[in-house]
Amino acid sequence: MPPHDLSPPLTSADRLLTDLERHGFAVLGADSVCALAGVSLPALRALEPSWNELPPDLYLKDGGRYRRRRHASLQVRADGVQTMPHRAHWQPVSYNALHGGMQRWFDPMQAEVLAQPAWQALMQWLGSVASQAQGGATWFTEAHQFRIDTTDGIGRPTPEGAHRDGVDWVAVFLIGRHGIKGGETRVFDVDSPRGQRFTLNEPWSLLLLNDHRVIHETTPIQPLGEGTAWRDTLVITLRADSFLDEPQSLSVAA
Repeated sequence: MPPHDLSPPLTSADRLLTDLERHGFAVLGADSVCALAGVSLPALRALEPSWNELPPDLYLKDGGRYRRRRHASLQVRADGVQTMPHRAHWQPVSYNALHGGMQRWFDPMQAEVLAQPAWQALMQWLGSVASQAQGGATWFTEAHQFRIDTTDGIGRPTPEGAHRDGVDWVAVFLIGRHGIKGGETRVFDVDSPRGQRFTLNEPWSLLLLNDHRVIHETTPIQPLGEGTAWRDTLVITLRADSFLDEPQSLSVAA
């Protein structure tokens, strides 16, 4: 780890729920993720080649070419994980000032990834954590595979800036960093100036956020040397009761 990177404030596995309640977020190392989710690190790392097959994000309003992604929608219950028909990703402008208010039809995640036992176990565990912290629910879950690269010299993981996602829980897994500097994670209280900054470096380490209590962002990345460099993440959002969808206009009779 470069000396100027701040190490994340890791939570021990047995204190996850306590720290979520106390701080509104928690950071787990990969070993803790694996222990709590009941998966092996090699099984998770076997998912990583799919990040090499992400198509470009065609919806970037800043004109950038630095983001590739895929998207999936799922319902997560105590008794299992169900993949839902492919649907648009939508956020209101109040949560995403840059890309809110538009239906974004990203390419779907690959079926073979969604079918992997490690993937299913990871989703089931996240739903369990959300239910323990908030109460039992059907979790309307969206999954986003991201690759942010330095094609344009700089890549922006969160071009919308510090934000909430309009859900209940947000899980950000660091999948890998390749030849970059930057990409610092920043988490701030919604209603106070308190915050923390750190850099996720370990593959399959996790930042888990209560979206009602904190806002978050990641700083831009730049290459350390010649050639394109990149940062891969998996972002999972969980929302009780329904997906975050565009409100339907009410028909008015003539």
